Amino acid sequence: MRPRAVLGLLLTIPLLALAACGADDKSDNNATAAASKPAAASAPKKLTIAYQAIPNGDLVVKHEGWLEKALPNTKIEWKLFDSGGSVNEAVAARSVDIGLAGSSPVSRGLSQPLPYEVPWIHDVIGKAEALVVKKDITSIEQLKGKKVATPLASTSHYSLLAALQDHQLTAKDVKVIDAEPDDIAAAWSRGDIDGAYVWNPNLAKLIKDGGHVLVTSADLAKEGKTTYDLAVVTKDFAGKYPDAVKTWVAQEDRAVKLYRSDPQAAATAVGAELNVSADEVLPQMKDLIFLDASQQAGADYLGGGLAKNLFAAAQFNKNLAQIPKVQPEASYGAAVNATFASAVGG
Repeated sequence: MRPRAVLGLLLTIPLLALAACGADDKSDNNATAAASKPAAASAPKKLTIAYQAIPNGDLVVKHEGWLEKALPNTKIEWKLFDSGGSVNEAVAARSVDIGLAGSSPVSRGLSQPLPYEVPWIHDVIGKAEALVVKKDITSIEQLKGKKVATPLASTSHYSLLAALQDHQLTAKDVKVIDAEPDDIAAAWSRGDIDGAYVWNPNLAKLIKDGGHVLVTSADLAKEGKTTYDLAVVTKDFAGKYPDAVKTWVAQEDRAVKLYRSDPQAAATAVGAELNVSADEVLPQMKDLIFLDASQQAGADYLGGGLAKNLFAAAQFNKNLAQIPKVQPEASYGAAVNATFASAVGG
């Protein structure tokens, strides 16, 4: 969906810190008012969801048909996307209502600004995204002059640049190639690239095909550079159908609780969607951190911390000339809506 380009990138990355804080009173009141005002209808005739091939609860909800059962009078359409950048394009085109995108693309979307808000955290990215390289490369410094692929504007791109900057690599040191996850796996098997920063299930494919990991997103999170897979819902849809959004959040919360109570059952559902076995999926799911609704509503996440993370990610993207401007910090807080998770988490 994007032209592939080899980029020479000047790496100027601020230290990002995910700090717990209270939600801004004004944005919290606005979010509560928006979710509590009367809806035009209790349920929409159609709900279009942008999903990705990521081993988290979203695939459980899809496979089990929970949302279809919870909203029997609504036609649910699931559309598969390769990355968060593509989901942003779909939102801009008004072709989806709810979607999954990483925290870096969401920060970019809010900076445009796209008319959406964040009602749910699909997962905190840990070891499920990583920098994988060929056997003869044993340090990040050895990537100098090498070709490294990652989806441009994704959380993996964000983490790759952070990792490179930590090791004092400059604009001319590494050739960063923009490629979607499936294309990365193909390029790796052909020997076209020396490394890649990518997520599961393609991460697992590269490791199985002889790659080894230099750094993971869990390592970078320890430095304050935490990344997430987030849900976004258009403001128009959330305003018209708050009950439907709450119902959707409830199904996502149900998937998290299924994983905690019966991880094998959750992995079986995800594996069916990814066309791999549950035994292959389960280790990939363990590399992600799943939060239930009550946890998400707290100050560390939807209640405040996530907004700070999104603002810091926007500043990062601006410093790399990936976006033309950053919105006022309060606008990122206003776009994180804890109302639905609070209602579901009780």
